[in-house]
Amino acid sequence: MADVSGFQLTGTQPERYETYAAPINTPFVTALLDAVDLWPGATVLDLACGTGFTARAVAPLVGPTGRVHGADINEGMIRVAREHHPRLYPDIEFTVAPADRLPYSDGTFDAVVCQQGAQFFPDLRAALTETARVTRPGGRFAATVWAALDRQPYFRAQHRAVEEYGGPEAAENLSQAFSCTTEHLTAALGEAGYRDTAHREVTFGVLLPPLDEYARDQLSAVSWGALVAEAGGDDALARAGDLVRDQLTSCIAVDGTATVPFTATLVTATR
Repeated sequence: MADVSGFQLTGTQPERYETYAAPINTPFVTALLDAVDLWPGATVLDLACGTGFTARAVAPLVGPTGRVHGADINEGMIRVAREHHPRLYPDIEFTVAPADRLPYSDGTFDAVVCQQGAQFFPDLRAALTETARVTRPGGRFAATVWAALDRQPYFRAQHRAVEEYGGPEAAENLSQAFSCTTEHLTAALGEAGYRDTAHREVTFGVLLPPLDEYARDQLSAVSWGALVAEAGGDDALARAGDLVRDQLTSCIAVDGTATVPFTATLVTATR
C-alpha cells in the first residue's frame, strides 16, 4: 500500500469529522459538482472521499441509473461514510484504497471529483496518473484545494493556536492542508494525461455554529488537533479553541455564531 496520507484520523475522530467539518465543506461541495456538470446515469468517483460528503451530494444528481463510488485510504472515514449514506439513491460503494492504487478498471468513470484531498497525497503525480487511468476518455475531473493559509482567517487563527498549544509538529501538520498550489496541481494533471486544465478561486462566507464550542470541537476532528491533545490533553485543546475564537471576535454575531470567509481553488480538467 502507498505511503500514508498526511491527514489520518483515528478513534472517534472520523465521527467528529462528519459532524464538525460539514459547515466548512458543504458550500465547496456544491461548487465542485457544478464544475463537472453531472447527468442522470453518470458513473462518478469521489476520490479521497472522507466521510462521504461529496458522494452523498452526487447521488441525487446521477439518479437511480447512475453509479457512485468513494475511495479513501482511511478506514475510519470509510466506516463512517458507509454508516451515513442515505440508501435512497443508487447504492454508494465506499472502498478503502490509496489514491495511487485504485481498485477500478480502466475508463470506469465519467467524472472524478476530489474535495480537499489532493494536498494530502504522498505522491500527487502518481495519484493523478492513476485517476486518469480510471477516467474514461472525455471524462471530467474537478478538485478543490485551499488557497494560501494567509488568506484564510479561520485557519490562520487556528494555526496560531495549534502552534502555541501543540508545538511546531502540529502547526506543520496543519500547514500541509495548504501545500498544494494551483501550479503544482495543474502541472501534475497535465503530466497525468489530462487536458483543457482550468482553475478559478471560489470564496464563501461560511456561517459557523457558536465558536465557544465549535472552535474546540472542529479542532478535535482534524489531525493537527490530535497532536494538540497529544501534547497537552483536553485542556490544551480547549485553550486552543478559545484562542481561535478570541482571534475571530470581529466575525462573531450576538448569538455567538460567526460568518467567516473561506477561499479554495477549483481546478478542472478533461481526460
